Amino acid sequence: MNDAKMNDAKMNDAKYALVTGGNKGVGLATVRQLAERGMTVLLGSRDAQLGADAAQELAEAGLTVKPLQIDITDDTSVTTAAEYVRSTFGRLDVLVNNAGVIVRKQATEVTAEGMHTEFETNVFGTVRVIHAMLPLLRESKSPRIVNVSSDSAMFARATETGSMFARSHESFSYSASKVALNMLTVKYANAFLDDPALAHVKINAVTPGYVATDLNGFRGVLTTEEGARASVHWATVGDEAPTGGFFDENGPVPW
Repeated sequence: MNDAKMNDAKMNDAKYALVTGGNKGVGLATVRQLAERGMTVLLGSRDAQLGADAAQELAEAGLTVKPLQIDITDDTSVTTAAEYVRSTFGRLDVLVNNAGVIVRKQATEVTAEGMHTEFETNVFGTVRVIHAMLPLLRESKSPRIVNVSSDSAMFARATETGSMFARSHESFSYSASKVALNMLTVKYANAFLDDPALAHVKINAVTPGYVATDLNGFRGVLTTEEGARASVHWATVGDEAPTGGFFDENGPVPW
């Protein structure tokens, strides 16, 4: 086999992943774990410098990680990122929609205008990225999309009288946005299954659990490495795996 064919074979065997919000917390741990599995991982970050610094640290540890500036709330930024992926790799095998934001405010004080920030990132931003990256995922033999949701999106927990989730009134908008994300996951899965050109795309929602991150003031009980496990698992499942589900690292969780 000549050098050109060997290089083509290597590219066909390679796996290319993008993790949004990958410069810190669960996102950074997800980038690290996917790279440790041999993937070339694009560390997506809204802040180019923070992304470059995080990617360099992982690259110095021997992992194939490259920074990618992407603001999921901006059409031009997302389109530019997709063009970079196409021109550099020609396809995308894994997309982890990890970027998210929470604005804590008591439910009785939330206005319709005040909900825009969380929905723009957690819902519309995710749709923006999926729409831009879907043609690249379509080129993969086993494309996987993981939408990072939350325990706080579970109706089963929010309706559990006296529980932490029932009393988390300040996560009013955040929880609602993650519920919307879960429904989008199901609707995408159904649409993909009905389209022969996209039926091989698997999409699932995951919850990292109560992880110690800046989203909760580092009050969580799980490490970021533990929180990344569900995303990594569903980003690497085989063709026999389900699609359109909601999972944590131990398996299905109630909606």
